[in-house]
Amino acid sequence: MTSFDSVPEQAEAKRLLAAALAQGADSAAPQQGRAGLARASGGSGPAHAYLLHGSAGVGKRRAALAFASELLHGDPRVERRTHPDLYVLEPLGDQIRIDAVRELRRDLHLRPFESDRRVYLVFGAHLLNEEAADALLKDLEEPPAYAVIVLVADELGSLPETIRSRCQHVPFRRLSERAVLQEVRVRAPDLSDEEATSIARVAGGRLDRAERLLDPTAARRRAELLETARAVYADPDFDPSAAAERLLKAARARAAEAKEREEAALEGLELTAREAEQRVRRAGRGAEREELLAALEELAAWYRDVVVAAAGAERALVHADRRQELMEDGTLERLEGAELAAELVLETWRSFEEFQLSHGLALEALFVELRRAFAGVTAAAP
Repeated sequence: MTSFDSVPEQAEAKRLLAAALAQGADSAAPQQGRAGLARASGGSGPAHAYLLHGSAGVGKRRAALAFASELLHGDPRVERRTHPDLYVLEPLGDQIRIDAVRELRRDLHLRPFESDRRVYLVFGAHLLNEEAADALLKDLEEPPAYAVIVLVADELGSLPETIRSRCQHVPFRRLSERAVLQEVRVRAPDLSDEEATSIARVAGGRLDRAERLLDPTAARRRAELLETARAVYADPDFDPSAAAERLLKAARARAAEAKEREEAALEGLELTAREAEQRVRRAGRGAEREELLAALEELAAWYRDVVVAAAGAERALVHADRRQELMEDGTLERLEGAELAAELVLETWRSFEEFQLSHGLALEALFVELRRAFAGVTAAAP
């Protein structure tokens, strides 16, 4: 078993990383201590900087740690992040700021302690602010010969072109339904086939979402979300404001859970009170945003399922565990409204992704438009 075996799929990414390791096999043979620094005077070796990029939850972090482990000769301390020649930088607050990069740069010029190289993992690289990116660029241009810098980013758009152009790109794709389904079955073997299939499809190729959907609390939130989706066209007394508040309440609950987990994770870490507060706040904000985006994706998937059901293509349903409800709801009269509803939700998702919006107002406006999309065919729930 190689270090990359724990990363599902991602054949191209693993091929690129394996090729990088093969390049360095001759010039960086396993040697202990500073004698291994012979690599600094020449030889091919891995590139000095890599950029692993793609959607969250598709294996980038796991692959980065596996790559670092191979670069440091398979030392198990890499997985525990305790290897003296491994440096890990993660965002504090909602950005990576210049002070954190300055600290990394000071460490960057220390010679390796045990291995023949030092490895720097920068998780959440898309959160580098402008000053931090400029500071990091200086060492990406002329890094020490023994350093390998690995940036891990959920998106490329926020990274300056000057950063991107100085890294070897390793793209990650969303996982197949089959890969996610396999993970779901391993983690929750008691689920029925329809339940497991639904979670795999709703997860949209992301293992982090699949894992979250397996949590009982998240499952209850999902059930409430789908009842809200149905109420848009099936409840004569549907209230857009109340519907928006239900989604916001679920997002706030997810944020509170994330904050609690982060506070527990901080125990034993040597952080200032400000750093700890920023880290907890970032965890809460990130979880709230992720919950809202995931809720909108599932709303859009529900209305697409209404279209699919109306077309009689039930095997293609995302929500396979709600087949009976969807086959009842998917009438020809609702077909046009459901098509419009799915597009309206996706437009709101894109706005949330790209702009800073008032979540409450945007969601209430969305539910008003969704109600209008089904105007004329609203009836009591079957």
